[in-house]
Amino acid sequence: MRQRVTFVHPPEAAIDPDAITVKSHSLSAPDLSSAVREDRFTLGPADIPAVPAEILDRYQELHIRWAGADSYQTLEPFSSRVPPGLHVFFTPLQDPEVDTKTPSTADIPGLCKFVSSMFGSLNCSNPESFVQLPTERFPSSPAFQYYEPLESLETFSNYIKSYLCGPADTACENIDSVQDVSSLDISYDSISRSVKVTALSPLNKQPVSITAPSKGDHHRTEVGILTPGAPPNMKEGDIGMSGLLTVLKESKKPSPVLFSFPSRHKESKTHFSAKFLAPTGLHPTWQLKFSSSNSPLSDAACSPHAYLTLPRSVFADRYQLADELFVQSKNISSLRFMSSPVDLEQPEYTTLSWGSTVLLELAPPTDGRDSEWTAEIPLHLRYLKPSASGYTTLQVPYPAVFWACNANEGMAFSTNPFDRTNLGYDSMFDPRTVFWHMSPEPAPGTLVLTSKITVPVLKMESSKWVELGTALAVGAGFLWVLWCLFAGVSAGKKAAAKAAKKDEKKA
Repeated sequence: MRQRVTFVHPPEAAIDPDAITVKSHSLSAPDLSSAVREDRFTLGPADIPAVPAEILDRYQELHIRWAGADSYQTLEPFSSRVPPGLHVFFTPLQDPEVDTKTPSTADIPGLCKFVSSMFGSLNCSNPESFVQLPTERFPSSPAFQYYEPLESLETFSNYIKSYLCGPADTACENIDSVQDVSSLDISYDSISRSVKVTALSPLNKQPVSITAPSKGDHHRTEVGILTPGAPPNMKEGDIGMSGLLTVLKESKKPSPVLFSFPSRHKESKTHFSAKFLAPTGLHPTWQLKFSSSNSPLSDAACSPHAYLTLPRSVFADRYQLADELFVQSKNISSLRFMSSPVDLEQPEYTTLSWGSTVLLELAPPTDGRDSEWTAEIPLHLRYLKPSASGYTTLQVPYPAVFWACNANEGMAFSTNPFDRTNLGYDSMFDPRTVFWHMSPEPAPGTLVLTSKITVPVLKMESSKWVELGTALAVGAGFLWVLWCLFAGVSAGKKAAAKAAKKDEKKA
């Protein structure tokens, strides 16, 4: 197993290298007053426990992405974002005798049970819970996607303790801190047969105390304490870092480093907020407000996009978004992608799919002035179950919003040690695209990156009267139809009898 711990801090939060204490299996230093921390564990085939390994062998790739709903700040190179919640992407192994391109043959129940064991009970056992992605259109995209608005990583913390931590494993003493991370990635691919687990702690005060397992020579632990830097040979558009690197059990003291790399994810100076315009009703409008209309690059083609992850209770109408005149009035350029199928009439409580994803290209003002601007996204609510109050509150996760810019031909993002892919939207762009992420701001009075909407539904106490009234109406309608049929038959018989009498008189 390989473990990499990286602290990235602003220049003003640096610590004295002489204050860092390196022992055979540990590193400690004074707390960093402000830093982002990334923990990455790479498990080879021999490190993966038997039960997860047996399940993972069924898949060509599996990517799990989780983001917390709490607002947080970060630093480059950790700028990428996904909508809050749990995202699962996977592609089954290709079997020439079985059509594994359909959810029913991709062992959905087995995958659902596996993911539920890590994150808690999920509503994903039905094959139709997953959304199929168009791999023909986006070759680098996984085949299927699932989403759940998961708020906590408590179950995952317990899972790690059960499968990866021994009773005397000092490296697992602080495993409960995983519940405080802002994002978590788990990736597996059948080529390397390795699992990568990456957790990101947001910009905050960070204690510096790392301990490697005392047993086992196969465990390698690297610790980096880095800050932005600029090496002499740094290329335009690269991110430069400088700082100290220590390999526990090998280094007696930290070694200075200075390097640079291209990055597909960067931080835009623009920030945005999201809210539903009042009155909402059953067809709410989701407004995105941006602090700036300026593109992050003046010498490259860039366009802003919003990647929406909509739970099954909310959906967008692809036909409405295909109306060019309508969307232009909302500062939307075009609908780039919408997962399918999306049934426009089905109630929420009978919908099997988890929901839908939508990628919109936005249209900022083109008057040349830097100013605030808004985009309005028309959405629709499904019929929801009755409640005691007559209202239901929904939480819709903030979208991931970014500028997508063309990169130089020679960009080699794979050389970035912090590269992050398989986020849902990145596979829908050219592999050389650079994403400049806009920072989300929570609504006033809150600290969460979700938009709340209160929906009118049928009251519980009124539902019985509605059911009774419906039954009476159906019964009355049925009786009326029977009466009409009977009256028609009777009238026909009388007419036939009169005609027969007339015929007898003539005879």
